[in-house]
Formats: sequence, C-alpha cells, structure tokens
Amino acid sequence: MPGKGEPLDVLLVEDNDAHAELVMRNLEHHRVANVVHHVTDGEAALDYLFGRGAYIDQQSHQQVNLVLLDLRLPKYDGLEVLRQIKQSEELKRIPVVILTTSRAERDVANAYEHNANSYVTKPLDYEKFSELMDEIGYYWLAWNQSPWLAKKS
Repeated sequence: MPGKGEPLDVLLVEDNDAHAELVMRNLEHHRVANVVHHVTDGEAALDYLFGRGAYIDQQSHQQVNLVLLDLRLPKYDGLEVLRQIKQSEELKRIPVVILTTSRAERDVANAYEHNANSYVTKPLDYEKFSELMDEIGYYWLAWNQSPWLAKKS
C-alpha cells in the first residue's frame, strides 16, 4: 500500500453508468484520487480485487486504497462483495464505503454487520452529490489514518 505522496487508487463498483460518471468526474475534479477503476458488477469487483478472471495478470488488489461499493449489483450483490473482502486476510484492511441510493434500515444494518467502514446514501441533487464525493475522498484518502500508512511510521 502507498505511503504519503504515492498514487491513490479507488475501485468504484457501480452498475449505473450515470452514477459512475458522476463519481469519477467529481473525484477527478477534486483531485482526490489518482486513479479510479470502474467495474459494473459484483463478480468483476471480486475478480479485480483477487486478481482472477480478466484481471489474473494484474496485482490489482495491491493498488486499491478505497472501495466505493453499490449494494444493488448484477451477478453478486454488494453485500456479498463486502463479505468476501472483509473475510480475506489480504483485503480486509481496505476501507469499503457503501455508496447507494437505499436508505432502508435493513440495508444499513446488513452493511455494518458485514463490516462496512461507512454507509452513504447518494443524494439526488447534483451539487450535493458533488460535495459528498469531495468529502468522501478527502476523508478516506487524505484525513483518515490508513493501516498501511500506520505500519510505515
């Protein structure tokens, strides 16, 4: 994992192209992350993180500093992706932020039961969404003390 000043990579797991575009555009605009990798389903997210399938020749999981994860996904839903990340010794320290439209108490509770680091509901208003992405990025990639940075201190 990177130290201070090294590139920061975000894995965005979002099947809605419009939402994905807003996230990527806002992270880029605010220079929060150096690279945003976008996948559109749960299976692709797990393949990316575990370096299998289409990503077998890459060390993808070693680059990811933050996962932004939607709950409603094709193939594997977000909770299954979250469960597998948090059960993996190799990946469990990567912060996972659930970024979804659902405000259902059951979804929030399930996400935290599966060790989500945060649960954020996407605002419908573009300006508020932009502000949210700015704040998420700065918090998780700049202000938050990450385990890989703590080990190097």
